[in-house]
This record gives sequence, C-alpha cells and structure tokens, in this order.
Amino acid sequence: MDYMKLKSGTDIRGEAMENPQGLSVTLTDEVVEAIAAAFLVWCEKHLGRTAKGLRVAVGRDSRLSGPRILGALRRAFTRYGVEGLDCGLASTPSMFMAVQNLPCHCAVQITASHHPFFRNGLKFFTPDGGLDAPDIGEILTSAQGGLAPTEEAPGSWQEVDHMAMYAKGLREQIKQGVKAQDFDQPLKGLHIVVDAGNGAGGFYAHDVLAPLGADISGSQFLEPDGAFPNHIPNPEDKGAMASVSQAVVRAGADLGVIFDTDVDRGAAVDRTGQEISRNRLVALASAIALEDAPGGTVVTDSITSDGLKEFIEGHLGGRHHRFKRGYKNVINEALRLNAQGIDCPLAIETSGHAALRENFFLDDGAYLVTKIIIKMAALRGEGKDLDALLAPLREPAEAEEIRLPILAEDFRARGQGLIQELEGYAQAKGWQIAPDNREGLRVSFPKGDGDGWFLLRLSVHDPILPLNIESNTAGGVRKIKDKLAGFFTGHCEGVGVDEGTFA
Repeated sequence: MDYMKLKSGTDIRGEAMENPQGLSVTLTDEVVEAIAAAFLVWCEKHLGRTAKGLRVAVGRDSRLSGPRILGALRRAFTRYGVEGLDCGLASTPSMFMAVQNLPCHCAVQITASHHPFFRNGLKFFTPDGGLDAPDIGEILTSAQGGLAPTEEAPGSWQEVDHMAMYAKGLREQIKQGVKAQDFDQPLKGLHIVVDAGNGAGGFYAHDVLAPLGADISGSQFLEPDGAFPNHIPNPEDKGAMASVSQAVVRAGADLGVIFDTDVDRGAAVDRTGQEISRNRLVALASAIALEDAPGGTVVTDSITSDGLKEFIEGHLGGRHHRFKRGYKNVINEALRLNAQGIDCPLAIETSGHAALRENFFLDDGAYLVTKIIIKMAALRGEGKDLDALLAPLREPAEAEEIRLPILAEDFRARGQGLIQELEGYAQAKGWQIAPDNREGLRVSFPKGDGDGWFLLRLSVHDPILPLNIESNTAGGVRKIKDKLAGFFTGHCEGVGVDEGTFA
C-alpha cells in the first residue's frame, strides 16, 4: 500500500469501512497502528521526548469507524509506553485545548470532517498547534518504512472527560463577555437552535447554552450518529443550511447555529432564517474581531466577494488580505503577517474555518459561534440584531461555481498550465487582472461588461479546477461565462469541458 495516498493536506484520510462505492478499506487496523508508531517517532524527533512516558490525548467524532480506529491507536501507543488519555466523543478543537488543559504533550483526533460516513482520518496536535503538511508527509513516509520507537514498554490508558472542561471554558467566556445582571444566566430570554448534524457538536446545546439559561427547543440532530441520517454535517452544504434555516423559523428562535462533524467549522442563521455563512460569516467575524484591533488585517481565502473587501476596508476600517484556499494556508499567512508586525486578529475561510489570534489561531466552530452569541446579546441590550452589523455589506446579485475536472495524469502541471494560458489570454484581451491575487487567476469586469469577477484556481487536494464567478447585476454571470467559453473552446485539452459546461 502507498501510505502517501492517505495524505490530505494537513490530515490523514482514507476509507475506513465498507462503502457503497466498493472502495477498498485503506485505514485498516494494521495501517493505523503503523501510522501511530510513526507519529511517536516524529514526537521523539521533534518534541525531544521518548515514547515511554509521553502523554497523548485521543478523541474521536461520531463516525462509525471511530471506536475501531481508537482501539488500534491504543494498541500501538501502549505498546511503546505511552500514557494514553481517552477523551471519547470530542470536537477537533477541544483536542488541541486538551494539550493546554490536561495537560499532555500532544493529541490525536479521529475525524474526516464532512467527508462521507465510510471515510475517517487522523489529525495531530502539539502545543504549537496542528501538524502541517510536511509533518504529515514525514509521518506517512516513516509508516511506509515501518519505523517505530526502538524500545517497547507497557503503557497506560485512562478515560478523561475533557469535553466537560472544554464546555465549561466556553460557558465562562460567555458569562464574562455578556456580563449580564444575572451573571450565571446571561442567555436567559434568548432562543437558540443548534444543529449538530449528528456529529460531535450536540454538547454545545446541552452543556454550553442550556446551563446559561438559553432556550434550546427546536434544536435538531444533537445525537451522535456516524451514519449521518439527516443531512451532511457541513455548513457549506446547501441542504444542511436550508435545514437549520427552516428549524429556526419553525421554532421562532433568535438564532440558529450549525457545525460540521468535528466542530472545527460553524455557521449561523438569523431570526428570519437568513444564512450567515460564506461572505456574510466572514463579514460578521471581521466586525467582531476588529472591535479590539482597529485598523487590523483580516486574512481570508481567495474566493471572497468584492463587496466583502469594501465592507472590511470601507465600513470597518480594516485591511483585507486575500490568500489561498485551505484553512491552514490562511492561518499560516496570518501568523506570518503578525510575525512581521502587521496587526492581524483573524484568519477565516468562506468554508467556515475561523481562527482568532486570541484563541491560539485555532479554527474552532464552537469558539466562533460563542463570539457571535456574545455579540448578539450585546446588540440585544441596545435594541438591535445581528443584521444591523451586516446591513452595509454589499452582496452579489449572482454567483456560480463550476468545477472542471482535470483528466491529465499530471493534474497539477496541467491545471497550472491552463491557468497560465488563461492569464495570457486575459492580458491579450485587456481584461483587468486583480493586483492582490495570491492564488490562481482573478479577473474583474466593469459595469455593462459582466460587472463582476471570476477566479480560476487549482483545488488544494483534488484534480479539479474550481471556477468561481460573481456579478453585481442580473445576467452578469452569463456574460462572464460567455467570455470564458471563448477561451476554453481552444484550450480544453486534458480538462473536462463539454458543450454544457458554459451553457
């Protein structure tokens, strides 16, 4: 088996059980144990600690294969003298916080985020944060070579209820942030619907909101169920967002919140059922973050709208720094800017990954939602709602994403080559290429000529060229697609473009 096929950016992911597609199981017990041993080798090298006596916390989301994979990790870790701390059902961000709270030397989360039920994976944390792509490559290379700690020794394993500690921290944050007259019941009178998508996020309703006095009636899919029978636990999924929007309206709630499977992403819905996701979520998070960092820089991914840039820079008085897709790319860029002395309090992707400097630049959906709820409570005291913050945001009239499959064997080379060809074509046509673009090719068009923009980029992980198009006027997307059709007519070799692509 080629272990490097399990590499997915900064994660390890693979098929973990039988599936409708008939794909072979790649995350077998043997493979997981090999990866666990290789991780211990990585820890010995980079943390300067022997596996014997290393304290490692392990958590999992609600996936059906989670208990099996946890068992494989336990066997490998205890073989080499690790002190294992079993956190059970847990969110991914809580596993980083376990390193801070328990304390322990590092942590592992068993999750595959929003991927299909039959997939699973591993994420690793140290006191410095989540491991990056080169670290994952090193671990998988070591696993391929069968590397393991040289000394075996009996380890230990104990169950710990770290999620209770993590939830308490969120409750205290809300108490201190709202500073209500009834300090211990700051959410009394607020009705908040939680949609956990049968993932690991149900705790937020029962262990964070309800003890603070919030009415959580109408909340849905709080019970962990790794088959995900109701909808995909993904704030980017239209069906999932429609489901929580309907639940908010049905319950007559003040706010709805939704998490992905492992709670590292979140989104919200206002009292009317309107979604606060993608550009609206970035705008709201920026408004909150820049309150304590006036003039600060917000790092986002590359597909944010022109209206968002106007909102951050023109309305909030901050600076907008577009960067590459991929939550780790966005976070690392924010870290780089801060290291250069540039005040950057927030890194956020339109997917719902949001990381605040005040919270270790950890992408944590529950932390983001907590900040939103604190702000909502403050606005309520002024007789306002969240929509007052978002009213100045200019949103596009139309938006569309086209995903172009790359058929060439070397998909990265073909994808990058096509982007370069389109850049040359754009220059020849006199199109306006964005000066601040840091990924792919972004081109803007004036009023009467599309009144919007497109961005063509290479997917972070897959042989796909996502093409995002937005326009400020009805019919503008059609005009931009027509312009692009002229290019792709003569430049579609190795790319899945047919007659219907730009229809």
